[in-house]
Amino acid sequence: MGQINPTVGDFSGNLEKIREMTETARGSGAQIIVFPELCICGFPPEDLLFKKHFIGECKKYVSKAAAYSEGIALVVGAPELSGSRGDKKLYNCAYILLNGKIAARYRKINLPNYGVFDEKRYFSPGNKAVVASSGKLNIGLTLCEDIWVEDGPAFVESKELSANIIINLSASPYTENKCRDREKLLRRRAKKTGALLCFVNTVGGQDELVFDGTSLIADQDGRTVARARPFEEDLVIADVEITPKKKKKNKKTSVLSNDKKIYLETINLPKIPLSKSRKKIKANVAKRLDPNEELYKALVTGTRDYIIKNGFKKAVLGLSGGIDSTLTAVIAVDAVGKENVVCVTMPSAFTSEETLRDSHLLAENLQTRIFEYPINPIYESYIEHLPKLLGSKKITETEENIQARIRSNILMAFSNKYGWLVLATGNKSELAVGYCTLYGDMAGGFAVLKDVPKTKVYSLSRYKNGISGGHLIPQSIIHRKPSAELHPGQLDQDSLPPYAVLDRIVELYLEEDLGLEEIIAKGLDPKTAREMIVKIDKNEYKRRQGAPGIKITTRAFGKDSRFPITNKYKKRS
Repeated sequence: MGQINPTVGDFSGNLEKIREMTETARGSGAQIIVFPELCICGFPPEDLLFKKHFIGECKKYVSKAAAYSEGIALVVGAPELSGSRGDKKLYNCAYILLNGKIAARYRKINLPNYGVFDEKRYFSPGNKAVVASSGKLNIGLTLCEDIWVEDGPAFVESKELSANIIINLSASPYTENKCRDREKLLRRRAKKTGALLCFVNTVGGQDELVFDGTSLIADQDGRTVARARPFEEDLVIADVEITPKKKKKNKKTSVLSNDKKIYLETINLPKIPLSKSRKKIKANVAKRLDPNEELYKALVTGTRDYIIKNGFKKAVLGLSGGIDSTLTAVIAVDAVGKENVVCVTMPSAFTSEETLRDSHLLAENLQTRIFEYPINPIYESYIEHLPKLLGSKKITETEENIQARIRSNILMAFSNKYGWLVLATGNKSELAVGYCTLYGDMAGGFAVLKDVPKTKVYSLSRYKNGISGGHLIPQSIIHRKPSAELHPGQLDQDSLPPYAVLDRIVELYLEEDLGLEEIIAKGLDPKTAREMIVKIDKNEYKRRQGAPGIKITTRAFGKDSRFPITNKYKKRS
């Protein structure tokens, strides 16, 4: 299993990863090496798939990958354009490459079109269950969603075409708890089909998605016999026992599966060589991560790959002494190193000595550079001149928000001058209800905590402190009541319910699609629930203008949540 971290459009870089792992696998005596879905071009390529030259590059690099298939079968994924002139269709394809050629191909049958997936926008569905036979090996091919479908292609290949190995090339994005749920499903599929199931997932960050990898092999009894390391590139080599299946004398040419007519195809492969001098290898079964470690690694991986894959050398962020900017800084340091993270603290007249002190203490603990730039002179200039324009001297939300916008201008100046990526530091709870300033604290190139509820910000901070000796994040930051410090004595909960309550409302309304009455029935206060739902609905215009950020929940703002800004529908239940 070649669990690689491809980059969309980096054909030569992706091919080099494939070559390196193939050479290592061949040297260890492996007969087959499997790579993730669309590994040739990277996943998801989105509207690049509309470009003919992009599809041409995919075809060219499949041929280049085939050159590495002497003495070992490569299974790779790429788009394939096929059909007669005037009726060409694009397919999400898995190829078996052997002896320098394409020996077999399978076209994905089940195209996901929910959440972050738009495959029906680009691809046509395949209609063949394919098994490639070589000696005692009957290899059934599937792609990602195919294995999630009950009684789908894997079941057809096993039952009708005697597959004793099911290979699944995947690009399955991470969300909380998905690793465990996915493994349970794969083990059930292996047991039901009676075939060895090899699931190979991509790893790494791609825009708002992060992939955990956690590729695995489940045997015919539904036991995990190999598991790749999560959130790392990994080559897992396994000797597996294959149960020979007597080939059915099948007169059928097609079957009905989930109301789809699926044609049956068996392809005879040349014999895949097996080195007699090889040493038998016991596969590694990497340990599972606990929930906080898993989530933390997802955020680090997504941040690292967004910064590096987009060509940035350093990241810069505003450090306020609050919990959100603190956790963002800690994640950034783990992602790209302390030497590549720059912190800027920008106190105003309302900034307390404690938060300013904690900003410097955290930077000292992280060993990052920190600049202190008081914003009060700039703010006073605004306060002096704005009444002439606005006709009022009263300090309101307008003047409060100016402070956040001054800070964003300073951070963007660092970005423009030195080419550093600005990290926005807001969390999902604030973004949900609009407790953030447009063009102020929302400004930035990437929002690390965009999909992380406030309660999880605290649990992740405690987790990181726990594995760092307890002193990396000052305890005063963790225990301080949250405040934007935009006017004297301000606290978040002057405007919001306790974050545990807010996060539960956001979860029920956004992720579970419950209405007001259903949310109240869960024990939430009616007035609070209604007020927060109204805020969530009204602040889509802000969210639409926010920076991209890492998806870690079942429904994140962005591709996952497509809510109209112009919207007169007010019914809440």
